[in-house]
Amino acid sequence: MEWTPAGWEAHAARMADETVRPESRWHRPLATTPRHLFVPRWWMWVEQNGAWVYELRDGAADPDAWMSSAFDPGLSVITRVGPHHADHAEPAAVVPEAWPTSSATLPALVVKMYQHAVLADDSRVLVTCGSGYGTALACGRLGDGRVTSLDVDPYLVDAARERLAAAGHRPHLEVRDITGHLPGVHDRIISTVSVPAVPASWLTALAPGGRMVTTLSGTGLLIVADKTPDGGATGRVAPEPADFMRTRHGDDYPATPDHADLWATARKADGQSVTTGRYPVMRVNNTWDVRSTLELTVPGIQHRAESAADGTRTAYMVHPDGSWARATAAGARELPTVHQGGPRRLWDELDRIRTWLVIDGTLPVAGAAVRIDPDGTCHLSRSGWSATVGAR
Repeated sequence: MEWTPAGWEAHAARMADETVRPESRWHRPLATTPRHLFVPRWWMWVEQNGAWVYELRDGAADPDAWMSSAFDPGLSVITRVGPHHADHAEPAAVVPEAWPTSSATLPALVVKMYQHAVLADDSRVLVTCGSGYGTALACGRLGDGRVTSLDVDPYLVDAARERLAAAGHRPHLEVRDITGHLPGVHDRIISTVSVPAVPASWLTALAPGGRMVTTLSGTGLLIVADKTPDGGATGRVAPEPADFMRTRHGDDYPATPDHADLWATARKADGQSVTTGRYPVMRVNNTWDVRSTLELTVPGIQHRAESAADGTRTAYMVHPDGSWARATAAGARELPTVHQGGPRRLWDELDRIRTWLVIDGTLPVAGAAVRIDPDGTCHLSRSGWSATVGAR
C-alpha cells in the first residue's frame, strides 16, 4: 500500500457533498473511497518553454497537490500517456504531446454514468477498470461480489487489484479487451472508455432487460440502451455530453497518418472553392453537439485552430479522403473567407449543421432515439434526422 497522508477523509467528504446530494446512494461511496490511492503519481498538462507537455507529479512529494487533484470532483487525473505510465516514470519526467491512455475519470462523470445505469441493489455490473477508482465506487455501492472490472492492460489490472485491496475491495478483475468476448452475464454494462461502435459481445453478455451505458468515439454522445427480446437494445442519447478516451487494443493507440501534405495544402493553398462563410470561425472541438453531428455526417475529420496577435482567427479541417478547408476571419465576430478543396466541401457541411442549430435552437443528436441491432449496428433518429454507426 502506498504512503497516504492523514486527513484524506475530509477531502473525500467535501467532494461527495459537491458531487451529489446527501441522500444519494452514491454519497457514501464517494465520501469513503480513498481516491488518492488510485493516483499516487499522475501526469499534468502544462506549458513548458512555449510547448505543451505532460509533466510528472508525485503525490508523496507534494501531499497538498495530491489531495487537491485526487479529490477534485471535476478532474480526470491522467495516469498514462501513450505507453508511459506515471507509476514507472523517472522523477521530473516529461512526455511531449500524446494521447492519454488511462486515467481516474472525474468522479462527477463516473457517478453520472452509474446514475444513468439505474443500479438496483442486486445488479450484477461489468465496468471498465483503468485506475480502479470507478470500480471502487461500484463496490462501495453494490458490494464486491456483484462487480466485474476489465482492462486490456495487465499492469493496470494488477495495480488496480492491489489498490482496491488497500481500499478494502476485492471484485472480480480480468485482463480482457472490452470490445471482445465478455465473461459472464451482467445486468448492467458501463463503459468509461468510448467505442467506435457498440460491440455485439455486449449484447450477448447483457441479461434480458439489462442496460448498457457507453459513449461513441469521436463524439460526445452518451448512449443509454436497454436490451430487447430480439437480442438488440433500444434507448436514447442522454441530454448531457460525455467524453472518454477511446478503447485501445494494445500498449498504445495505433499510429495515425499525420496527413502532413494535406495540412500544408490546407494552410496555404487557394481553394477550388472560395466563398464567404455564413457564420464566424468556431472551434469545433470545443463543442459537443456540432462536433458529434459532423462526425456522424462525415466521420474522420481532423480540426485545428489558431489565433494571431492581431485578432485574426483561422480554422482548418482535413479528411483522409483528401478534402480540406481553411476559414480565416479578421475577428471573432467577422465572417470568414473559406477556401475548400478535395472531393468534399467540409466547411459547407459544418455551416449546414450550424444553420440547423440556428433555426431549431438544438441539434437532433441531443435526446435522439437509439436502436441497436443484435450485431451492434446503432441507429439514431430524431425529428426526421437519422444516422447509423455500423457494427465493427
